[in-house]
Amino acid sequence: MIYGDRITAQLGSLGMSQSELARRVGVNQSTINGLIKGEQRSSSHLHKIARELSTSVEYLTGETDNPASTAPPAPSSAQIAEMFDLVPVASIDMAYGMGGTFADGHVNVEVMHFPRPWLEAMTRTPAASLTWARGRGNSMSPTIEDDDIVLIDRSDRRVQDQDAIWAFTIGDIAMMKRLRVRGDKVTILSDNDRVPPDEAHPDEINVVGRVSHIIKRL
Repeated sequence: MIYGDRITAQLGSLGMSQSELARRVGVNQSTINGLIKGEQRSSSHLHKIARELSTSVEYLTGETDNPASTAPPAPSSAQIAEMFDLVPVASIDMAYGMGGTFADGHVNVEVMHFPRPWLEAMTRTPAASLTWARGRGNSMSPTIEDDDIVLIDRSDRRVQDQDAIWAFTIGDIAMMKRLRVRGDKVTILSDNDRVPPDEAHPDEINVVGRVSHIIKRL
């Protein structure tokens, strides 16, 4: 996307009119005016426009705040991550209800970066198999409180570790609970002793992953 205010600023600093810029680039003035007003988002003449304005394409598109024509583009998030040895981990905006949260809506996924040594000290699971999420409700209190952040290990989806805490769905309901499997019966347990256990058939449960870490608010 081209920032029209930056074209205007460069025109002002050079004492150049829109019509003069259009003449030099070889386009109609309406094209320049459309870029300035945001009516046009891009142009095949962008390199010529940047050259005549004594600036860079990267400045006009917001990749750098330096208007100098030789200014290097701002580093991408991937380049910054590589520079500081940061590891990408997906973070979902769906809060897993410890009692039960509807999970049939759209779930936004954001990639967050963390220092590699810190993440590797927490888990040996590759970052691609990890997901951050939030708890909701108090049925797992005091282990997981409302809005606590949890790390879900999606590489571990077989409920072999009895009574561990798992993120899972039953139909459109997402939960974080302890699971105890006995044959064709799964007992769903809450840490809050006021919440009674529930039962389900193994085929009803879609395990997302095991909750490996809990980050609590102070």
